This record gives sequence, C-alpha cells and structure tokens, in this order.
Amino acid sequence: MLAEKKTSEGQKSHLASNKDKKLLTRRDFIGTVAAVGAMGLAGCTANKKQPEHQESEMPIWSGSLTPAVKPVSKGPKKDKLNLIVIIADTFRADHLGCYGSTRVKTPYLDELARRSVLFADASAEGLPTIPCRRVYHTGKSVLPEAKWQPLAAGDVTFAEVLSKCGFTTGFIVDTYHYFKPDYNFHRGFDSWQWVRGQETDRWKSGPKENFDPRKHMPAHLWNERYDQNMRQYLMNTQHRKGEEDYFCATSCKAAMDWLEQNINDKPFMLWIDMFDPHEPWDAPPRFQKMYRAEYPYRRYLFGYGVRNADIRPDDLPVIRDLYAAEVTFSDYCIGQLLKSVEQMGLLDDTVIVFSTDHGTHLGEEGCVQKTPGLLNACVTHIPLIVRHPDTKFAGKRVDGLVSAVDFMPTFLALLGVEDHKNMDGRNMWKLVTGEVPVINDNVYTVFQRFGAVHNSDWHYFQNIAGKDHGKGPCLYNLRNDPKQTKNVIKEFPDMARSLRRALQDHLKIEIPAVESGQA
Repeated sequence: MLAEKKTSEGQKSHLASNKDKKLLTRRDFIGTVAAVGAMGLAGCTANKKQPEHQESEMPIWSGSLTPAVKPVSKGPKKDKLNLIVIIADTFRADHLGCYGSTRVKTPYLDELARRSVLFADASAEGLPTIPCRRVYHTGKSVLPEAKWQPLAAGDVTFAEVLSKCGFTTGFIVDTYHYFKPDYNFHRGFDSWQWVRGQETDRWKSGPKENFDPRKHMPAHLWNERYDQNMRQYLMNTQHRKGEEDYFCATSCKAAMDWLEQNINDKPFMLWIDMFDPHEPWDAPPRFQKMYRAEYPYRRYLFGYGVRNADIRPDDLPVIRDLYAAEVTFSDYCIGQLLKSVEQMGLLDDTVIVFSTDHGTHLGEEGCVQKTPGLLNACVTHIPLIVRHPDTKFAGKRVDGLVSAVDFMPTFLALLGVEDHKNMDGRNMWKLVTGEVPVINDNVYTVFQRFGAVHNSDWHYFQNIAGKDHGKGPCLYNLRNDPKQTKNVIKEFPDMARSLRRALQDHLKIEIPAVESGQA
C-alpha cells in the first residue's frame, strides 16, 4: 500500500464506527485515507460531501505500489517543464464523472480534472489502436485510410524530437501492439519497458489443456475464434495472485519505478500506454462488485471475438457492468501513480496528460465494442485532461474543437520546443490562454471504411470506401441531441450534403454518394 500516514484520533474514531463493514479492514481503511488524503480525492463530486455509507463502496488497493525510497525532486534543468502522458485504451469519455457520468466511479481522474484543463470536445483522428498511436507519436495525420502499419522510416517521433532537446525519455507499455515486429514505436526513447500478457499477446503457450474459456462465458457467446482469444488470455494470467499482478497495476508500478530512477535527470518525458480498460473486461472482483453483487460466472470474461449477433439483450447489463468495473480499476491504478508523482514533489514542474485512443459501444443500436459502422461519439469522443503546474489553469474547461492530431504540437509548445514544424495539427493550448477563439472549424475521424466530420453543431458519418452503409449515412444535431441518439439526415438534407462535401474535401478522395432521398 502507498505510504501509510498515522491516523488522527478523529480518523480512529471514524474507523471504529465502520469496523463491521465487510469491505474494509483497519489496515485497508488507513491506507485508503492516506491515498485519498494526499490529493483530496473524495469521489466523483469532489466538492460535495458524500454520505458516510458510500465509504465502503470505494475500491481498496490490496497490493503495494510504494517505492522503496521516496526521492525528492531537485527541480528542472534550465527551467524546462517535464511531461507525463498517460494513455488508457478504449476509455469512453462519458464514463468519467468530470465528463458527466453519475454512475461510473472515477474519483482519481475526476480530481485530476479539477486541478487541470478539461477539453470538452476532443476527437480521435485515425482509428483504431495503431493508427491512433501513429498520430500521437508523429503529429501527422494518418487520413484518409488510417492504415494499421508501423512507423515509417521517415517519421520523426515525439521522443526523437525531445531527445535532441536534452529530455530524458521513458516508455512504459502494456499495449502489446506497439511491439509487433518492426513497428518501432520505441524509437527515440532512452528506455522502454513492455509489460507482457495483455489480450492475445503471445506471451504464454501453455498448458492449453488447463484452461477452458467455456467456464467463463455463456454458451451462446462461444465460438472458435473467441475460444482461441480467451484461452491465450487465460494462459497469460495464470500466475496472477493479487490485484498488484493485473497489467494496469503492473504498468503503473513500472512508471513509478521509472520516475524514482530518473527524477534527477530533468527535464524528462514519460509516456505510459496502458491497454486497460480495453477488452478483455476482467477487473478484480472487489471492483466488479461495485456495480453488481453477483455475475453469471465467478470470473466472467468478455473480450474480442464475440459476434454481435450472438449477444442477447439480457447480456448487455452485465457487459456494461464489466466495462464499468474495468474503468474504475484503471482509474484507481492511475490514482496511485498520480499520488506517487505528488509525493515525489513533481507537481510544480511537470505537465500531466490523460487521454485515450477511442471509446467503445455498449449496446447502442445493437453494437457492442467499437464498431466502424456506427462512427458516433461513443467511439470518436475522447477524454483529454491536461494538468499544468501553473494553478491559474486549474479547473478550466475548453469547449473548442480539438483533435488527436493536435496533441504533439501542443505538448512540444508546452515544453518550450518551438522549432519542430513538420506536423499537421495545431497548438490547442492557445485556446486555453485565449490567444485564439478557435483552432478547428471541423475535426475528422476515419475508422476502417467509415469517416466522420464533427463540429460544434453537427456530427455526420458515412461509408467512405464501399457499399456497406453500416448505421449511416447519419447526421446528428448536437444542439438538440448532444448524446447523438437520433438520425436527422432526412430533416436536414442540405446540411448532410454540406458536411459530406467537407469530409470529401478533407480526405481528398471520392467518397460514395449517399442513398437518394436521404441526402
């Protein structure tokens, strides 16, 4: 457990009054008070007093993530800021309290947002996993095709730019796609660590006969591909004993270790890329029970390989709870990392960024898991929280349109690197300082054969490279329908045609005309 503080008499009294609560032991409660106390984390509504009975619902860490020695920052070199980027894969923005969720518990990221700039309208550009990372690490657009491919030989990466400017750079990753042969995303980093075993990472090869995925899923969801995927995951997690062995926790602990070892090698940039809360949704039991007392299976796994057609309506509530638990566990692990950053004295000279690559569907229009054919906000809207050491920015909300392609230009500007110009995005921090009112009139997303154009008033998507219309062509009026629930393409055909032209012009390709009578 993170460094325990000696409890006050008032805390001891409060502990005594809660001694019979099933989820809390004396040691767990003291540790939780310490973890929460350092950052003032009081739940999703940080400024409101929470009923005492909700205390037992908070997740309690059972492992130890405490560095053996607490290093103390000696301050930056040449007054440059440090940067910590935390990417958590498949994190729906609307599942964060700071983005409006009232059900899913994300107290640590909500507290980070309270101290940060929150970008309310950030969008993914190229999807899924690897196209997105190509955007993040090069500052270059991957449109129109958003191909899943390695970094090109001529790409200049974020880490390479910072290394030339004297930054110490670290890369902590359990998103295993990064390390597929010849992908080279670790290029330019001074150090990199791959935490093995996520999803279908071919980490363990046996004993296959010891694991039966059918014990972890309803029979109607089983198919051969799903069996193969889950069997690999079960092999990869066979030695897991406690919560500290989950991949998300392991990655955050590795990040703490890196910071401890490099705290005096400033300025630094640490990029942490975690696969959670991506599938398989397999959070520790105590987090799952925050959303449902009993599940159909002792260890219910849900991951890639399930066919949408096999999912029944009564599966959806369980699937949503499994995802919510994964989100809350991810938030908790990130919270321990953030607490360690504060204990190391890094908040005064370090920019902290939290974001994701994309969201996911959880039953919307019959879609579960990210679906190109329904390219709406469930997938395209991404959370973006940026904490700057200057407290004048704390709690600021930016409503202007920003895109994933704007990340690298912004981060370089925040770090004082102004001479790297080979990027397609814009510095979105100018929205924060008020230098400009707008940096994008429209933002664009491509996922396989579907493309979307999004602005403050409208969201439009359609197939851009084939005949399969998916759920489109689709137009949402965001002023009247911010959650994007009603297709109004028939009511506003002129707007649909205008946005279709904008999408075609931006992608610089001929895209198929929509069905007559719609637009």
